[in-house]
Amino acid sequence: MTTCKTALLALALTLPTMGEAKPPLRDVAEIDNELYFIAIANEIDKQCDSISGRRLKAIGVIWDLKSKANALGYSDREIRAYVDSDAEKVRMRRKGEAYLAQNGVSYGNPESFCVLGRAEIERNSAVGVYLRAR
Repeated sequence: MTTCKTALLALALTLPTMGEAKPPLRDVAEIDNELYFIAIANEIDKQCDSISGRRLKAIGVIWDLKSKANALGYSDREIRAYVDSDAEKVRMRRKGEAYLAQNGVSYGNPESFCVLGRAEIERNSAVGVYLRAR
């Protein structure tokens, strides 16, 4: 089987069948998790003057995530509703704040964002790939 046919078959197997409901995008881990990592990196970028976000990388990944969501059968309207949802923004913020707190970060101590950011960069973690030390 050619690579193209194999890829199409794999894609077809992941798409919902007629009458089968798609899960909410928040439940599609490969999309939701990556947006979460980008959101944490963005918060570190905003709070720490010695670290900057790798915005072009994040934008490229976001476009790839949109393409993945479309390939999974989500319309642009469904994607936009997920991204613009106030409830999803609150959920993501709470999830991110919990991660930051678990890692010793405090909004009262901007340097704590820098400490975490440098550690994430050093580990080349899922968050660290979106950060750069200045």
